Amino acid sequence: MTQLFALHSAYGLATAAAAIDAGLLGRDGGAERILVPFTSSRVPETAVGIAGDPVLGPLRARFDRVEPLEDVLGPLHPSSWEPAEADLPILERLLVRAWRLDPQGLELFVQSPQVAPARTLMALFPYARITIVGDGLMTYSPMRVRLPYAVAARIERVVHADVVPGVRPLVGSPRAEIVPVPPVAFAAALRETDAGESGTADDASSVLVLGQYLSALGLMTPAAEVDLQKQLIDRAARWAPQRIVFKPHPAAPPLMTAAVRDRAHVHGIDFVEYRGPLAAELLAERLDALAVVAGFSTALPTVHTLFGRAIGSAGNDRVLAALTPFENSNRIPVTLVDALTRDDAPYSDPARLQLLVDAVGYAMQPENAAHLRGRAEELLHDLDPVERDRYFAPRRLAELRLPGAPRERALNRALRPAGGVGRVEEWRLHALGARRRVGRAWRALRGR
Repeated sequence: MTQLFALHSAYGLATAAAAIDAGLLGRDGGAERILVPFTSSRVPETAVGIAGDPVLGPLRARFDRVEPLEDVLGPLHPSSWEPAEADLPILERLLVRAWRLDPQGLELFVQSPQVAPARTLMALFPYARITIVGDGLMTYSPMRVRLPYAVAARIERVVHADVVPGVRPLVGSPRAEIVPVPPVAFAAALRETDAGESGTADDASSVLVLGQYLSALGLMTPAAEVDLQKQLIDRAARWAPQRIVFKPHPAAPPLMTAAVRDRAHVHGIDFVEYRGPLAAELLAERLDALAVVAGFSTALPTVHTLFGRAIGSAGNDRVLAALTPFENSNRIPVTLVDALTRDDAPYSDPARLQLLVDAVGYAMQPENAAHLRGRAEELLHDLDPVERDRYFAPRRLAELRLPGAPRERALNRALRPAGGVGRVEEWRLHALGARRRVGRAWRALRGR
């Protein structure tokens, strides 16, 4: 038996390591564990992947072997690895030989199952049992593509860091077993990545603000993101810290940092920029931060659940309204952080928050998450209109004929398709049929 872990993020690697430590993954007969790391960055040459990051060395030590995927793919980007179906058996034999595998006794652990290379590996090893390893808040989003039945039927488990306790992720098959990694085990794995750097701790009371660089993802304009960063500083100022420590996104331009620095000075608060390797969760611990503030970063629920830090956010209502299309995969992470950080949010009960996640998940992917329609109707039936409009676009509700949809105009109702055929086309076919029947009757009367 071999357990093959195809992972690309430090968060996913820490999740897998913590699950191993907690005894959640089993190791029947002393199964070998192989880490197959790869870099998902658009420009892999500019990023430090999990295969080479020195601070992740203790986590990589959980595995018996490390076989970087790039050593096999060469110059081909992992996200572009989509071979023809006819080539899969050949590639399977090649990888079985290169990685010394038993294809009949293989358990495959993957992140981001909707896209290559995870999707390719799941199809390439047709007898492997499949476990999805969570990658932060994206794990709570429904599958955005329909996987072939031969693949979906083999997804047995979803292993995820339990950073939103009581809420079940939607990724994977509805029949998959959900395996939450205890916060204590996950926190211990994260602490192993602390490189022990100095110069980040003193007695000044601090709030940690995290940048995400959303304009690079096309979620907003650079000017709108600068405005959002200022709102985050305003939110951080509510804790009255002596200092704001800003950890920018590695790819963000200096303009972003300049904007938040100026805003901090407007509040009379000292400002420090941090560009070191320490993860946000560990940096908050090192600073003994009063709070952590960000847009919709996975670090927010993580640092709150694992270390008990206060969290805050800003601007998520604007992000939710701007996300297009409605099924944008960021919608669930934004929804979760918004519901967890809003003042007087009505989602403190995990069951209520689960209902919101299920309803938004169904509205995003009504075909892949068809089993959640009843949950969506349950939430929307009595939901306050302001809450409804915050998380659900009226047009989407109308398309899916869900409670709370705007009243349909008479013309639209008349033209709405029925039974898969547009109403105008239905009337035309009725008229054509009636004309033919009249023609046949007339010919019968004339004896033809």
